[in-house]
Amino acid sequence: MLKQVVRFAAILLCLGMLAGAQTIPAGTKITIRTESQIDSGSARTGQIVSGTLARDVVADGKTVIKAPAPVKIKISAAKSSGRLHAPGELTLRLVSVDGTPVSTSAFRAKGKSHTKSNVTKIGGGAAAGALLGGLMGGGKGALIGTAAGAGAGTGLAAATGKEEAVVHAETAITFTTTATAKKK
Repeated sequence: MLKQVVRFAAILLCLGMLAGAQTIPAGTKITIRTESQIDSGSARTGQIVSGTLARDVVADGKTVIKAPAPVKIKISAAKSSGRLHAPGELTLRLVSVDGTPVSTSAFRAKGKSHTKSNVTKIGGGAAAGALLGGLMGGGKGALIGTAAGAGAGTGLAAATGKEEAVVHAETAITFTTTATAKKK
């Protein structure tokens, strides 16, 4: 009889714990703020960065986690910018909220395109070279100046052309959970 009472009490205790357990359902929006700047030029794939919960996490009309709880963000991909092409890229995923592991959608950031900046630098160098060459050596000088100016413009574009993806400190990012998470 005592064994049955103990077993019954254990079942009731477990049911009480299950009733009190809180979950974050799949599809829940979670908005966070980054603590520090994340830059594709220095970030590493797999790196974990910190942030805080920007808004309470609410599920089924109940607050599951209150802001500003700590969050962990994983850099799931980081690609540095090339000199004349391919701007930097970052992919971030939220991995935990207040110690509770979560699976979420990805947030992607991409640096600005190089095209407009490169055209301006190279075209401007070519035009300046043509003008100076024309003034100094006539038609043949203009042709030589164009080539020299374009080369100088290309050098300038290569020297200054990195366009990293940057997520500034205090940036608000909203992730969506992709699986149900049980709050610890």
